[in-house]
Amino acid sequence: MSKRTIRVGSRESALAVAQTQLVMDVIQKNHPELELQLVTMKTMGDKILDRSLDKIGGKGLFVKELDKALMDERIDISIHSLKDMPMETPEELPILAYSKRGNPFDCMVLPQGITEWNPEEPTGCSGHRRKVQLKKLMGDVPIKGIRGNILTRLDKLDSGEYGALILACSGLERIGLASRIHRVFTLEEMIPSAGQGILSVQGRKGEDYSWLMQTDDPVSRIQALAERSFVRTLDGGCSSPIAAFAQVNGQEVCLTGLYYHEEEGVYVTGSKTDCIERAEQLGEILALELKSQFLCGCFVEKGVL
Repeated sequence: MSKRTIRVGSRESALAVAQTQLVMDVIQKNHPELELQLVTMKTMGDKILDRSLDKIGGKGLFVKELDKALMDERIDISIHSLKDMPMETPEELPILAYSKRGNPFDCMVLPQGITEWNPEEPTGCSGHRRKVQLKKLMGDVPIKGIRGNILTRLDKLDSGEYGALILACSGLERIGLASRIHRVFTLEEMIPSAGQGILSVQGRKGEDYSWLMQTDDPVSRIQALAERSFVRTLDGGCSSPIAAFAQVNGQEVCLTGLYYHEEEGVYVTGSKTDCIERAEQLGEILALELKSQFLCGCFVEKGVL
């Protein structure tokens, strides 16, 4: 009897494929009766590298091609870094599972052979979230935007275009480059992007995906619901320097968030705890509280963008 084939969609970058393989390994371990077939494609977000994401349409550019392949039934599931997914997902293409979370924090990477950071050379940063927090942490250091996959960015760093890069720890670890990490930023220093380190599995509404049950990590699901609810409540797309990170301890979840007001150039941070059953409501409540603190003039820091 022939095995049922499951076509798994992924972006074609080395990191995307490595991350997709992690999810495929979990599925295969629990369901050896399935045959998994990797289908890769280049998204518009991978093709346009000379402009920042907020100038070309936001995070949706990383998922549109895969969404269309799902709708056209050319693939059966797609795997994404949760932080790259828009906060609103199509009703007909729900997120079915959340992987066990990798290292959620950001880190500093130095050029090959360099052991000490030079604050006078430009630090490569993608996204306003990192830039705002780096300015608060390091002062008036030169910051230069950077796009492209992780290997392209490292090439630019090692060729002397940058003195350092700020990257996600999980990406480096998943492609075997954890040794490049010079410094890991703590939660107090740099709040991560919502969903950073979590992989999401997306599929079609109404189909039987019971074979994904063991792929879904309950802790990651709670974290994802809280963090994405926080960003969604603040209407934060990829251009908004909004950050959120949830920690689960037993039956409680503690959410830490950052809200930035672009017009005023100020931001406020805060934390709040609730029971895990109310993770999504917690995101909404903290978001509204931080927004009200801004309206009351209780902001933390003047941001520089």
